[in-house]
Amino acid sequence: MRKTDGLLKLIGLCVLAGVLVAGMLFPVAGAAGVISNQASETVDKTSSDLADIPPPLVTTITDNTGKQIATLYKQYRIPTTEAQINDAMKWALISVEDKRFYEHNGVDWKGTLRAAVSNSTGGDTQGASTLTQQYVKNYLINVVYRDDKPGQKRAQEQSVARKLKEARIAIQLETKLNKMQILTGYLNVVEFSREIFGVGAAAQAYFNTPVDKLTVPQAALLAGLVNNPIQNDPWKNPAKATERRNLVLDRMVDNQKLGKADAERFKAEPLGVTEGGPQKPASNCTGAGTENGFFCQYVEDYLLKSGMTKDDLYTGGYVVKTTLDERANHEAKMSAEAQVKKTQDNVANTLSLVKPGKNRHEVVALAANRDYGLDESQGQTTYALPSGVYNTAGAGSSYKVFTAAAALEAGAAGINSPLPVPNFYTSNVFAGGGNKCAPTGPPLRSRWYCLGNAGDYEAAGGNMSLQQALQTSPNTAFVILEERIGNTGPVVEMARKLGMRETMASNLGGGAVDPNSDNASVNTSQLQAYGPRPGWAGTGAFTLGVSPLSGLELANVGATIMSGGVWCPPTPLSGVTDRDGKPVPVKEAACEQVVPEGLANTLAVGMSKDDLPGGTANVAARGVNWTRPMIGKTGTTQNNGSAAFLGATPQLAGAAMVFRPKGGSGGLCYLGPGNVTTRGCENMFGGKTPAQTWFGAMSKILEGQEPAPLPPPDPKYMGGGR
Repeated sequence: MRKTDGLLKLIGLCVLAGVLVAGMLFPVAGAAGVISNQASETVDKTSSDLADIPPPLVTTITDNTGKQIATLYKQYRIPTTEAQINDAMKWALISVEDKRFYEHNGVDWKGTLRAAVSNSTGGDTQGASTLTQQYVKNYLINVVYRDDKPGQKRAQEQSVARKLKEARIAIQLETKLNKMQILTGYLNVVEFSREIFGVGAAAQAYFNTPVDKLTVPQAALLAGLVNNPIQNDPWKNPAKATERRNLVLDRMVDNQKLGKADAERFKAEPLGVTEGGPQKPASNCTGAGTENGFFCQYVEDYLLKSGMTKDDLYTGGYVVKTTLDERANHEAKMSAEAQVKKTQDNVANTLSLVKPGKNRHEVVALAANRDYGLDESQGQTTYALPSGVYNTAGAGSSYKVFTAAAALEAGAAGINSPLPVPNFYTSNVFAGGGNKCAPTGPPLRSRWYCLGNAGDYEAAGGNMSLQQALQTSPNTAFVILEERIGNTGPVVEMARKLGMRETMASNLGGGAVDPNSDNASVNTSQLQAYGPRPGWAGTGAFTLGVSPLSGLELANVGATIMSGGVWCPPTPLSGVTDRDGKPVPVKEAACEQVVPEGLANTLAVGMSKDDLPGGTANVAARGVNWTRPMIGKTGTTQNNGSAAFLGATPQLAGAAMVFRPKGGSGGLCYLGPGNVTTRGCENMFGGKTPAQTWFGAMSKILEGQEPAPLPPPDPKYMGGGR
């Protein structure tokens, strides 16, 4: 080496030493300058961020008993206290990363100068960051700037300015926290590869053990990872991981925290990590499994609509106790799958169950024949089939419930009032096409609606009560009832009031209404489309259920009726607590008395015959020997393209639907339980697959419970009318 080279390096080291000393004095000496003031403000802000921005934690979703069903997270982290971290883990980390941890005040100046000399003279490249400095850097990268790539880059840049800033923050940190708090904080923040953060999560993921049970070689492996998690990954690079673990064991010997003979024995042990990769839970609702995933998805959707952000939900460390009854959900799933195979292409069969009540409507189960998951070839989906607006074909005659309720409210009929039931009818009031046209009648006009019935009701006398009409479901009777009311407006509004809130707010394609769209077909909600406009009475077909809907909201209609006319939002929440165990208020809509209690009770009596002989659901009811008091209404859409069943007992309300989740024209072919296809025939009805699904599940869920009577009707709504 030339003398000039040595001199230049010596000068460089002197300059570096001066910079480092300036870094130590920077809090005092720089206070008078503008630049130093700005730097001080930056450091203070960063220190504040470290104190004010908590690390991302895992949110836990439970069933109604508190049993965990899913976890939601962006970083897999299990908070660990100082007492839970055993000495093996503490000394393994200190020995390999910061031997003088208990001697320095946040910055190891001796180690920094040693590393600077070695790096500047061409020796081995050495690091000089203390655990306190590493804690600062990892907190910035993994917490403060976790979603900010430029910020993460700044926190890792190799510059004197960044090192000085980090050093000053470390010094400040050591005045606020003791050594064990810093060590514990570091071990809760640092990444151990594979997006596993903190030693608590690492112990579970790598060794399937709690952190306080880590052995010395296990602790040495984890301590060795933090230097370079990717390079030392024990599954991808087992040889490198073993070499690094053994180095940590040697450093523990050097630090007099482990005997040499013990270290040699530990070196001979296999790595002992879990087979196939780290064992960590799914980070979203797929972790809830094929049965509970739909419920978990509804919980997530519900919280987001209530004002919580997805980032907060996935990082807040909440415990969300839900209303899910796993037994009821299992029976619902089994019944849905018994009627339609999970792998049947483009046929979904769903069942949603809600508990009636005047203060809350708790969602008990959300099930489908499809499994919740990502493998479509195995019949899996992550679409919220039971709760979302995915049945775009409609619920058919189940919507006649809204016409009946509107007629009771308007005084147009009582449940015993006679209704004409012609086999064919042409309305000169309503607009829209129809499935059949009367062979004779008044001249067709620009506003007309022509329709017929599926059965021959005229042969039975041509008249029946509203209660009988709800039981047997003639189309013409309910269009005539719409005419008595005057227009479809009250019927459409009744659907919204009784429970079809998001349904009526969606557009005619089932999608969300975009208030910023200029496209009327996209921007018009069902409430706007079907309700009356000036000079227009509405679309008579609304009572025949031709529009997209949510099965869960249809189930909640049953709950509203069985709750004396009190609508409550279908809630999946029993309670939410934050990372500190404190209750978190969730903004939920208030319950409303949407129709008089007497009206709701009388409507329930009007709907109480569907399971009896002559009712459209009688065959399905007899299939399970059903004897409980209940309300029910089947529905089938045009060309048998979809079908539904709305049913409820005083204890539980539910709606089952079978439909094409991918859309498409044509009917559904029913070849018996478990054999439903999209081709071969068009013979699906609400009394078949949907009713069989509802009765199959409810007969088992309510088994052992005493039958409850329906509420008494109010004479005001029993008879008369126009």
